[in-house]
Amino acid sequence: MAVRPIFVPLEGRQAHTKSDFKSGRLVETVDINVKWHGGFAVSQKQKNIAEIHRKAAEMGISPILEISTKSEQEVGRRLSAFNLKIEVHGDMKPLESVYQSSKVFSISGQHEFLMDTDPFQAKREIRNLGKGEIIAFNFMGKDFPTTPLNAFYDWLYIRAIAPHETWVRQNMKYAAYSDVEFTPSKSINCQARAVAEFHALSMRGEAVKCAENFDSFRTLLQWSQKDDDHL
Repeated sequence: MAVRPIFVPLEGRQAHTKSDFKSGRLVETVDINVKWHGGFAVSQKQKNIAEIHRKAAEMGISPILEISTKSEQEVGRRLSAFNLKIEVHGDMKPLESVYQSSKVFSISGQHEFLMDTDPFQAKREIRNLGKGEIIAFNFMGKDFPTTPLNAFYDWLYIRAIAPHETWVRQNMKYAAYSDVEFTPSKSINCQARAVAEFHALSMRGEAVKCAENFDSFRTLLQWSQKDDDHL
């Protein structure tokens, strides 16, 4: 058995659980207990996706979109951080590569050249190149803080999606989002949570504002997380 989260975007009026709703919250995390199919094959991961979605449907949460390269839905694959691209100084770069290249380490500094590498390669190489603690992020010459821990990654994601908001909204007829690759005990960032946050911001008419202003998004995320602490 394993526990994997799904992420429910909140429009600002009601929550899925019986907990009191806090108006600042963007996303509700719902843990799903599933029988886990081990292995790295795509077929095994898709079995796990199907199991997560089936269990969530039994809880009344459906439909769900998997956000990863293993998704059976094209929109889910296109929204993966390894396929999504973000504009940097007029050029389109892989989101994952940009994120890895933005990390600033206390010893080795920033490895900006990773922005121009394959996203899978960038994620592998940063493990060897990065020395010391991540002390900041630097994107397009501007420094960004490391707190909340997922703020910069989620903001980059939202910034990448925002220019396509009309298309995304037409294809976002989902109650929640999953990411089979995300293990909460091992990772902080989750592309499914970022998509759910964008969905919530879009429903509230705040997606473009947050995409253009990191501080606005960070403040909203801090409020959201404080609200979660009090549920």
